[in-house]
Amino acid sequence: MAFLRSVRVTLEMIKWEHSVFALPFALTGAMLAAGGLPHPAQLLWIVVCMVTARSAAMAFNRWADASLDAANPRTRARAIPAGLLSKGFVAGFTCVMAALFVLAAAQLNRLTLLLSPVALAVILIYSYTKRFTRWSHLALGLALGISPAAAWIAVRGSLDPRILILTCAVIFWVAGFDLLYACQDASHDSTAGLLSVPSTFGIPAAFRIARTMHLIMLILLVWLVRVFSLGPAAMIGVAVVAALLLYEHLIVSPRDLRRLNAAFFTMNGVISAVFFVFVAAALLLRH
Repeated sequence: MAFLRSVRVTLEMIKWEHSVFALPFALTGAMLAAGGLPHPAQLLWIVVCMVTARSAAMAFNRWADASLDAANPRTRARAIPAGLLSKGFVAGFTCVMAALFVLAAAQLNRLTLLLSPVALAVILIYSYTKRFTRWSHLALGLALGISPAAAWIAVRGSLDPRILILTCAVIFWVAGFDLLYACQDASHDSTAGLLSVPSTFGIPAAFRIARTMHLIMLILLVWLVRVFSLGPAAMIGVAVVAALLLYEHLIVSPRDLRRLNAAFFTMNGVISAVFFVFVAAALLLRH
């Protein structure tokens, strides 16, 4: 059936399985808010919110960037420029995912429902930022970084400024690796009139800025552990994250971008999962 085939292609296009990428940081925010395990219903709707929000954002990005992807040798095989999906179908999929996100937010509490349009605006607007700012990497960081704060609100029904430490950590983490990933398109972006740190300042400078961002992320994670008194287990988690980030920066260089591939992307998903496991352990060991 054509409709089911289009749905399957869409899920492949947005890499649906990568919804777990930012999910661990959202779950970290939820557990910090609850001081342990949140109510199962809260966890369920938080997961639904994360999956639908990311699906809407990724589909919208492919819709908004269809003409740009068609002009880029690295991305011209994506579903829309390759003719596997129509822009209309992808737009419809985006709207359905956005509606499901709002519906899921309504199951949590009044504040999550009221803020759901704001969250959607943040994650969708990112797709256009490369057209007017070289710091679109930070916009992507914000799109993922609001997840732990949103999860806190989902559990508590209010916002505690302490969770914004984790939001800032995620912003710098995501911006740092997205900045590295953008090095692959530095030459194309320059000729296409798109803005990024690598196309503006050069690839060596981009690597230095990415290292600085990841160092800031680690400092913020240490601060988070101390503010929430999470203890040695969580601090070990920060150390493991630091080791994984170091490994990432050792396997790529301004002169060798060959390992900036799917495996590199997956490694960052491992980083978020590792940190969540250690924070969860720290919180559960308190009881």
